[in-house]
Amino acid sequence: MVKIKADQAIYSFSPGNKPVATIKPGEIAIFETKDCFSNQIESEDQLFESADWSTINPATGPLAVEGASKGDVLVVDILDIETAKFGVMTAVADMGAIPHLLDGSETKIVSIEGGWAKFNEELKFPVKPMVGVIGTAPAEGDIPCGTPGKHGGNMDTKEIRKGTRLYLPVWQEGGLLAIGDLHALQADGEVLFCGVEVAGRVTVKADLLKNTDLSTPILETEDFFYVIGSAEDLDEAAKVVMEWTHAFLKQRLPLTNNEVGMLMSLVCDLQISQIVDPLITCRMAIPKNAFSPYKISLGERE
Repeated sequence: MVKIKADQAIYSFSPGNKPVATIKPGEIAIFETKDCFSNQIESEDQLFESADWSTINPATGPLAVEGASKGDVLVVDILDIETAKFGVMTAVADMGAIPHLLDGSETKIVSIEGGWAKFNEELKFPVKPMVGVIGTAPAEGDIPCGTPGKHGGNMDTKEIRKGTRLYLPVWQEGGLLAIGDLHALQADGEVLFCGVEVAGRVTVKADLLKNTDLSTPILETEDFFYVIGSAEDLDEAAKVVMEWTHAFLKQRLPLTNNEVGMLMSLVCDLQISQIVDPLITCRMAIPKNAFSPYKISLGERE
């Protein structure tokens, strides 16, 4: 097992990033992470505008997995997510989906204790820790950690949590996995542009599927597969996710194109992950029990 410290961070997913650690397939790694503000905001007197923008959205890593090469799939089991004892929320006058409704910039420190996030004296909510940024190095170019894409990145998908498995396409030697931007709690949409942003640590097991065709991240939970996709606007993000879901099911079901489309309309829910990043992220939920006679999977791991 390896442990990667939070100060071993990247700010863009890139083929040029050098791995800070290497594991064999099936081994465990711990990623210690800073919050999306690089832990710069520690009191309600500090506004978002005081933070150094160049250090926003760090991702710890990257981690190389031996034998991973272009055309493979990295299989990431999220074994545990631990959070710090407080998180940060910020409202910013010109950011997010509803800036016209805000009263200017504001910072709120949210205490986290006993599995609860305390919003104020009257309101507290059960924490549901999730990973906002997780991905591999893209096929080409540098993609800021704040931007989602086919490599993963800042998908801000609340279902990426303890006990789930994420499948990520591999384009570079080793895969180059990096993780950051933990949230103690976030709703679908993330409309303000933040959840309860929190530092912490993520324990994962990383494995490989060799020579497996995958064009976008896919999340597996006990009950669902989620096909995740991002695009410049909500309509386009929904379209690409539906197309990829159709292709995913068509490859695995002995059914016609029309029948697959009918089933998507019957049992597959189109959902919004976030609408506030440079690209919008949607997901489509595929219920496993609806397709149980066909035993849908992504293949056997090594």
